[in-house]
Parts: sequence; C-alpha cells; structure tokens
Amino acid sequence: MLANRRIVLGVTGGIAAYKAVLLCRMLVDAGAHVIPVLTESAQRFVGRATFDALASELTRTSIFDDPDPIPHTTLGQTADLIVVAPATARSIGSYANGISNDLLTATLIATRAPVVVCPAMHTEMWEHPAVQDNLTLLEARGVHIVSPVEGRLAGGDLGAGRLAEPEAIFETIDAILSGGDLQGHTVVVTAGGTREAIDPVRYVGNRSTGKQGYAVAEEAQARGADVTLISTVETTAPNGIEVIYVESAAQMRAAVLERSDADVIVMAAAVADFRPIDPPESKMKKADGTPKLKLEPTPDILAELGASKRPGQVIVGFAAETEDLVAHAPSKLKKKNVDIIVANDVSVAEVGFAYDTNEVTILGADGCQRHVSLRSKRQIAEEVLNTVGEILVR
Repeated sequence: MLANRRIVLGVTGGIAAYKAVLLCRMLVDAGAHVIPVLTESAQRFVGRATFDALASELTRTSIFDDPDPIPHTTLGQTADLIVVAPATARSIGSYANGISNDLLTATLIATRAPVVVCPAMHTEMWEHPAVQDNLTLLEARGVHIVSPVEGRLAGGDLGAGRLAEPEAIFETIDAILSGGDLQGHTVVVTAGGTREAIDPVRYVGNRSTGKQGYAVAEEAQARGADVTLISTVETTAPNGIEVIYVESAAQMRAAVLERSDADVIVMAAAVADFRPIDPPESKMKKADGTPKLKLEPTPDILAELGASKRPGQVIVGFAAETEDLVAHAPSKLKKKNVDIIVANDVSVAEVGFAYDTNEVTILGADGCQRHVSLRSKRQIAEEVLNTVGEILVR
C-alpha cells in the first residue's frame, strides 16, 4: 500500500539516526518514494551519501542551498506523509511551537500531510515535563507519535527513550497510508484473565495470558482503527495503542463502560464468573484452619454492553468451552445480544490459553457460522475482524 507514496524522511541529530537508514531501505523496498531531509546535527551522525545511495531522491539539508527556491513548501505540499525518526527534544519543541529554524521544521509547518514523530533521547529528557507537554500538544493537533521503548541508550544507560525499532515505525506508516477497513473507527479490546481477591495475597483467577486479545488489538490498529486495549496482563503493546491495566472484573467493567461508545468492542478477556464475598484486609492464616470461601457472581460486562448496544455498534464476545462448543455458543450469542461470538475449545491441544495458536468457530447474530482451523492468534484476529468489517459496511 506504500507504492508510489511520497514520504519525506526527516532525520535529526541523535545517535539513533543510524536506524533511519534501515527505515529508509524498508520504505523504498515497499515501493515508497522517499525524500530524506537531514538536519545539520543529523549529519554529524550519518552521512548524506548513505541516504543518497538508498533513497529515491538526493538528500536535502538546507533551505538556502537547494535548487528549489522554496523547498520547504514544495516538500510539504507534495508529501503523502512526513516521518521524523529520530526526533530530538529540540526538534519536537520547535515543531510544537511553530519555530521553523531549518529545512525540516519549515517543511513540517508547511505541510498538511500526516506527520509521524518518533522521539529518541535519554530518559531524563524524555520524562521532562516540557518534552511531554510538547508531545501532548502535537498529539492534540493530530500528529502521530511512535513512543520510544525501554532499552540501552547512548553511554550504556538503560531506560525509556530508545527509538522504536524501524519495523514498528514502518508498520505505523503503513497503517496510516493504507486506510484499512477500520480507518476512522474506534475499537476497544479486552485481554487477559481477571483476578478476584481472596485476601491481599491470594486470588481466584484463570489461565488466560491475553495473547489473543493483544493480537486483536494489533490487527485492529493495522487496519487503521483507533484502539484502546484494556488488559490484566502487563505486556508491551504496539505504539499508538492506548493501554489501560486493570486487575478485577469490577475494574474491567468500569474501564469498558467508560468507553462503551466505541464503534467496536471485542471482549476477548477471560472475566471471572465469581468472586469472593468480602475478602479480608489481612492475609488468612493456615493456623486458623480451612477457610469457608463464599462466592458471588461478578458483573456480566458483555450482557451490559449488549443491553445498551446502539445502532451500528458491533460487539464481539469470546466463549472458552471444554465441551459442546457449538451447542453453548449460540445461546450466549442470543442471551447477551451481541453481534459475534468467537468460541474455542480450550481442552484441545495448542488451542486457547498460553498457546500462540488458536482454533475457533465464529458465530454471527445473522445465523452465519464459520470454523477457523488451527493457526496463529494474529491470523485468528484477522478472521474475527474480517467478520466485524462485514457487519460495519451493511
């Protein structure tokens, strides 16, 4: 989907500038027309000759030494997208405050194309309030931010601020320019198993790892959706996905209902059906004997969503079974008033919890039923969202 797309690749002065070379190659290999724009500081880390050899056009470095009398407006007006990788604190500050002190910042201010900013800096700089305020301002203006990750930084330090990998930046660019079938839609996905406290140490839980929910969130983002992931599992999610961590069914319910106006809600989490009544505030002692554990039902989040479902909204539920898979799922579909139930038999080898693969049956409220054989959870996510997409266009 990047073929013949004009992408301005802005490179600023940071040690991570070498990764921009890899990103340039990836974009060109995907068919994009890449125009590198290097700041003066960037050239202290990477040479223009490298980009001249890899990119679609010769590297641009200055407003005044360019054959085009107005290079910043030409670049800004003809670009399909501008990506700045790495983006230093200085370049972010200049862009956020409308300061055009070089060709790159002038081009950013002169464009109406989508802009992707990929910060990279030491942890102390990344966490500075001024940097965070500038990024918040840019996000409010519609700029896409590919947040840095934790890892080894210049000088051997470890912490947040390391430039996202070129593959992650590429995926963001591809998603923006591809205009997938979920472009313009908001999607909420839940993932993981809830934990219901027995006491401050113990809990009632299940074996869900959240892998299927994360796969759905990643696939939804790749299709252009604005994704929020509500998870009990603290696993790194792709850049651009808002992640909200919860623990109990009550916390998940609150987080989901707060976002219940989303266009699509995919309840992939394994929410506990029961929770202990009035768990003690201190740890129960073995010396006190075997405790009598009294349980009560947890809130039925999926049923609440189904009861308040608005026209045009798509709600997807998951059903983990160990027997009579297709017999149980249709009743859940009708009882919960949802559009899709994704049912799987977690007693089968390589299916369900902890595995990277899954095998499901997708059932729709319109009576359609489709079996999806064993495959990766990302491929399962594709099939689920294919069904969602079909409903959205009806």
